[in-house]
Amino acid sequence: MKNPRPIVEKAPTRHAAESGAASVARILLRGFAAIHAVLALLFMLASLVLIAITVRSAWMLLSEGFGENLAFGVIQMIGITAIAVVALQIAQTIAEEEVIREAHVSGPTRVRRFLSRFMVVIVVALAVEGMIATFKALREDLSMLPYAASLLVGVAFLLAGWGAFVWLNRAAEELEPEAMALAKSEDEKLE
Repeated sequence: MKNPRPIVEKAPTRHAAESGAASVARILLRGFAAIHAVLALLFMLASLVLIAITVRSAWMLLSEGFGENLAFGVIQMIGITAIAVVALQIAQTIAEEEVIREAHVSGPTRVRRFLSRFMVVIVVALAVEGMIATFKALREDLSMLPYAASLLVGVAFLLAGWGAFVWLNRAAEELEPEAMALAKSEDEKLE
């Protein structure tokens, strides 16, 4: 009978250490995706609660009949609904970008797309809030009008800054056309 070869354990190689680090990184990224999924769910639940509040407010206003409070109540409901839309859009953005696509914001194309999705909903929500604050100031207390105006001026600056960011980022995107093609192909996966 032949003696079997003795089993000799090899010392871990550099490749094994690198694959171990890669597996830890994958586990961390899955953990981040799970946390993002929970955050998206919380934003969605917040949106649903705000919608329920709006529906309840509408029911109460309509039960009082058509009067002076109805118009102001509807304007306030528009503001709450706008915030609900913002929460829902943030939930969708987080779910699509961080959970479904597992996209990691690293290149100019990805940064612009990710930031633009947030900026659209934030600018719209703040503009609606500025409009509501203006109506409220005109109706209740004219001394609050400068605050409403400053909110709308802030929205204008935010919109201008976002436009400048997109315009300046365009040159960086031209340097990496493959990133734009990849981003467009990811959109097709979600449709």
